[in-house]
Amino acid sequence: SRYEREFFLNVVNGNGVISWGAVDTSRSDEGRDELIGFVTTRMIAAKDSEIEDLFRYNNSHKDLTLLYILTLGVVDSYRNLGIASSLVREVIKHAASVSNCRGVYLHVISYNQPAINFYKKMLFKLVRRLPMFYYIRGQHYDSYLFVYYVNGGRTPCSPLAFLKMLVGKIWRKEEKSIPRWSRCKESTTLLTSQNNNSNNKRIIAGEDSRCHV
Repeated sequence: SRYEREFFLNVVNGNGVISWGAVDTSRSDEGRDELIGFVTTRMIAAKDSEIEDLFRYNNSHKDLTLLYILTLGVVDSYRNLGIASSLVREVIKHAASVSNCRGVYLHVISYNQPAINFYKKMLFKLVRRLPMFYYIRGQHYDSYLFVYYVNGGRTPCSPLAFLKMLVGKIWRKEEKSIPRWSRCKESTTLLTSQNNNSNNKRIIAGEDSRCHV
């Protein structure tokens, strides 16, 4: 991505931007360390973000903040070595150390599948899709918004989530009333019915073996 000179000046001077860098100290040429990874963030008020509504359950705290990831990059030859993961973990650690911070969040353009997979692996939650968020070379692109909650920040339960939770509790309660032997017998029947499906055999057999423990 291309950024204005003012952005980098703010990074260097720390004007509202908090940054972490990864360097390669093994280089011997002129004794210089090489910058191989970089992440920049900015602390913002939760009420000024696109996800303010996710925190209304705690509206008594007007000073809630979020840490927004502006950029994250690793030099090509150093990728897939866990550098990006280490940088993001530092960001999360810092956010968790700020008592009124409730999360780390960022935008990912909809076609950047490697970035989407990366943040999911880092346990960020996909909370929103923003239509036509980006405008690049005359074309609009959607954005995915990811959040990693810290210090008790979490998405309030929606009516659908509450219904699922209620149904789950009822199901578990009914299951407890079924004799253990009956539940095991049902599992064995399921194994037999799926026996011709080689793809499912190992998974279902695993469930059946747990039943007999």
